[in-house]
Amino acid sequence: MTAAERGIWLDDVASRDDLSTFAERTLRLDDAAVVRLRQRPDGNIVAWVGTGFDVLASRVVGGTVRPTDLCVGADGLVGALSAMAASGFVEPGFAMDSAWRGVLPPESGFVHLDDVPARAVLDLAERGAALAKEHSSAHGPPASLLDQEVLAVSSGSTEVGIPMRCVFALTAMGFLPPSGSEVGAEEIVRVRVHPAWLRVDARFGTVYRRIGDPAMVLR
Repeated sequence: MTAAERGIWLDDVASRDDLSTFAERTLRLDDAAVVRLRQRPDGNIVAWVGTGFDVLASRVVGGTVRPTDLCVGADGLVGALSAMAASGFVEPGFAMDSAWRGVLPPESGFVHLDDVPARAVLDLAERGAALAKEHSSAHGPPASLLDQEVLAVSSGSTEVGIPMRCVFALTAMGFLPPSGSEVGAEEIVRVRVHPAWLRVDARFGTVYRRIGDPAMVLR
């Protein structure tokens, strides 16, 4: 593949800004983070990253990526996006496919369980942050806090618990506004489930938690 055949082509400045925000948030969690970019048939790109909570985060932006599955360093991506050409072309830098560990969720097969008020999720995040500050060590929040299921969502005979890990990942990636005053009473967080994955969709992005074998998720 020649240099001209390899790259990222974004639809507009808004797509660039969205992807840049995603990469910058990623760097706050891990300064050596790798972002995985995958092409969707609908003409969009899905950006993936491991959050450090044993939870994957993703955001969709308009554009094209070649090859159709590409891993790049988050730090290099931030710099490349700031230098995006007028055509929308972004130089992806060195390929880092070998640095990606774990598996990605499937694109389909998720069942909608229920919607949760976004304000309730933000409230849980604030209380969790206070507890984490009180009990954290040099290694971060205790696993007992991260694994605590803070929401139970059900539909029919199916019930799933949402751990604090997912709540922290949503707020750390900026997928919800930072304060309840910016969230309307009608705003929701949508919960979907797959036999192997839990999926939580918020305004600015989605987080996924592996069910049964979270160690398969990029850390």
